[in-house]
Amino acid sequence: MHFDLTDLRLLIAIAEAGSLSRAAAAFPIALSAASNRLRLLEHRIGITLFVRHADGMTPTPAGRIALDHARRVVTESQQLGDALAALTGQQRVQIRLAANTVANSTFLPPALGPFLNDFPEVDLQIDELPSQHIIRALLAEETDVGVLDGNLPLEGIVSLPFRHDRLVLFVPQANPLAKLGHCMLREALGFAFVGMPAERALQRFVEDMATMLGKPLTVRVRAPGFFAIAQLVAQGVGVAILPEAAAIRHSVGTPTAIVALDDAWATRELRLCVRSLDKLSAQARQLVAYLTEGGER
Repeated sequence: MHFDLTDLRLLIAIAEAGSLSRAAAAFPIALSAASNRLRLLEHRIGITLFVRHADGMTPTPAGRIALDHARRVVTESQQLGDALAALTGQQRVQIRLAANTVANSTFLPPALGPFLNDFPEVDLQIDELPSQHIIRALLAEETDVGVLDGNLPLEGIVSLPFRHDRLVLFVPQANPLAKLGHCMLREALGFAFVGMPAERALQRFVEDMATMLGKPLTVRVRAPGFFAIAQLVAQGVGVAILPEAAAIRHSVGTPTAIVALDDAWATRELRLCVRSLDKLSAQARQLVAYLTEGGER
């Protein structure tokens, strides 16, 4: 059965206005044309969609079902138009992505490149937030996609696998911890640390873990990123906690060692989360597909 989008939009306008004349004026369309469209539609489908009253019109039970579907079709049509306009360069699409420090610094950059190359109409806003703040941002619809610590309660949001993350100690080769191969964080708290700025999500997490052990982290110097931290550790300034992927990358050709952390919190699953997949733009859904493809790596 064929349906005209104009007919569907007219049904919605009548239901919202409560009157055929008011709906025709807002559409805009001549009252006679609106009445004829509605009459022909009801005749074609063999169902009365509205009850006519002296003071207006109200949907019948069948009309309410038809309206529900009509709204979905019109919304999908609008979204299709927006997506096609974006693909032809007529419209930019912004996606808001919030991620914790580990995801932002290690896993996301190589994963985002292919997506951004395939969708040049997309402008991506990336924010770094602690995992709990990302959950709040998703629930408040202040961000579209989040990558966060999967060990947290994730009620009210859709959660998909992304990557596995392991934190390790990164130490100078001459440090006594280098000979151990693995240890608990409490065994390292007697050493000076090279850390990130205090506001960075990973740094806050590590310092919170140290405080829970009864001995706050001694941060000798704070560096802006993993590369700078690794350079300072290699020069014997202190020890650091890094994601394993970053530690491996920065240990090549340097007098450093990687020491596994035996603390349970040091191994975490990163999850990709959204408030609702259905409410995302077509491009944002594609971003989710790109990031979760092979997410168990």
